[in-house]
Formats: sequence, structure tokens, C-alpha cells
Amino acid sequence: MKHLIWATMAAFALTLGGCTKDEAEDPATTPAGPRLILKFRFDSTQVRLGNLGQPSAVPAGRGAYSPRFNKMSAHYVEFSPTALTQVGQGDVVYHAPETTMAGATAIDHDLGINVGDGQAFVNIPLSDLNPGTYQFLRVSLAYQNYDVRFYYNNVGYMGTIASFIGYNTYIGSHLVHDSTVTVNANKLQGYWAFEVQDPPIPTPVTEGQAPGTTVVNPIQATSPIPAGSCLVTGAFAAPLTITGNETQDIVITVSLSTNKSFEWTELDGDNKFEPVNGEAVVDMGIRGMIPIVQ
Repeated sequence: MKHLIWATMAAFALTLGGCTKDEAEDPATTPAGPRLILKFRFDSTQVRLGNLGQPSAVPAGRGAYSPRFNKMSAHYVEFSPTALTQVGQGDVVYHAPETTMAGATAIDHDLGINVGDGQAFVNIPLSDLNPGTYQFLRVSLAYQNYDVRFYYNNVGYMGTIASFIGYNTYIGSHLVHDSTVTVNANKLQGYWAFEVQDPPIPTPVTEGQAPGTTVVNPIQATSPIPAGSCLVTGAFAAPLTITGNETQDIVITVSLSTNKSFEWTELDGDNKFEPVNGEAVVDMGIRGMIPIVQ
């Protein structure tokens, strides 16, 4: 039986049994029948939303950029019947590995599934999703890797950011662009590493901690998410009904808004990210999610 235990604040943790990663499935023992497949799509033109699911403009004194996404990973997937369904009371169909290697429970980044645009991050038997009608999808995002343009002495360069947006993540080591960073520790939501692509002079990877992460949840008033999590909520255009008698795969595109999702303090009004001039990262959160049944 699936079960879920929640802790509070930034150290909240999830524990449940049931799901296994599709990569670990043995073809000889994988059940036949239709599959539930979830794929990421990164869309810089999708509406830019705030935490409560309302359209959100870039605040005064801030700059923002729509990054080019390379990879994303998810920690947790839940189908929710109604806006009143509390977190954990829907049907949880996926849960990524966690570890206590560094003390507190944390997402195990080394075992995460990192996928690009159009690639599946969940591929499981459809029978893992209980029959019922679902109005919302919840996806807890864990990691994102993307490219951004930045400026030094008014010359533009490209850099890659590895951004950890899960509630708490154990990182052994991780690849940013070409460089591998060794951490061997837990990192709370907002940790990032930045690598300059093809620097004119050797430039070390820099690391930091963003003070905020936007987490879009349009049903916050009736079904709040745990503080410190990145459990993004999106509504199906029409409720998804599962009868248990399906014969075909159900493929869901999880369309994520990357519309000006990388945000910094803008000091001179030119909307150019200039970290050497003191412009600091303030937000790296995804700006909305739309689950689309194919």
C-alpha cells in the first residue's frame, strides 16, 4: 500500500512504497499492457505565472531571461481528483530515490532521471494509476540544467547553470557543462552552480544559493504545498478519467513555462545579466505547468 509521511518546513521528506523507476524494470518481468508516459516540454512562450497561478510580470528592479533548457528531473508525481485533495491524498505514481547519507532525508541526485525536451521522465504500467477522475497533476521538480546569456564588459557570453530546486538534495558530484563539481553533501532548495562556456580565460565554476524559488500552485488556498518544496500544480484542460479498462498508452506532455524563469537583481536597467557588476540571482523557479493529454 502506498503511504506518505510529511515533515514540515524546508526539511520535509517523503516516504512511500510502490513505484519503481522505469530504467530499473527487467523486460522479462515488466507487465504487459498500456503504459502511463509523462514527457517534459520546455516552453518560453507559455504564460508566466506567480506562486498562486496568476499571470506575473517581472518586478521593478529585476531582470529576467528565458533560458534554454538542457535537462530536468522530477522527484514525485501525484494525480489529484479535486482542488480540495490534500497533498499526498491523491494517487502517487512516481517517487524518486532518497537517501539519508548526509543525515536528513534528501533526494538522491546521483540516482535521478535527467531528461531533455520531449523525453519521458515517467514510463510505468498504466495500472499503477488507480481508476478515477483527476483534475490536477502535481509534479515535484528536483533539478534543472540550462544555458543563459550573461555580460562582462558589455560583451555577451554563454553560461550553464545547474539548479537544484527540490526540498533537499544529496549531491555526490554533478556535471554543469563540461566541468564536474564534487559536493558530497545535502543542499537545500536554491543551490546552484554556474559554468562559463568557452571562457576567454580559464574561469572556475562558481556556486551559490538563490534566496527564492517560484512554485506555481493555483489551488494553494484549498490544497497548500509543504514549505520548501517545488511541488508544481497544473490543471488538465478536461478532467482525466481512468477506467481501468484502457488498452492504449496514455501519454501526457508536462509543459513547463520557462518564460523569464531566470531572474536577477537588475542594477542599471539594461536587462543584461552582469554578475561581475553585482547583479545577483534571486529566482530560478519554473513559471507554470500545463499537463496535456496526447
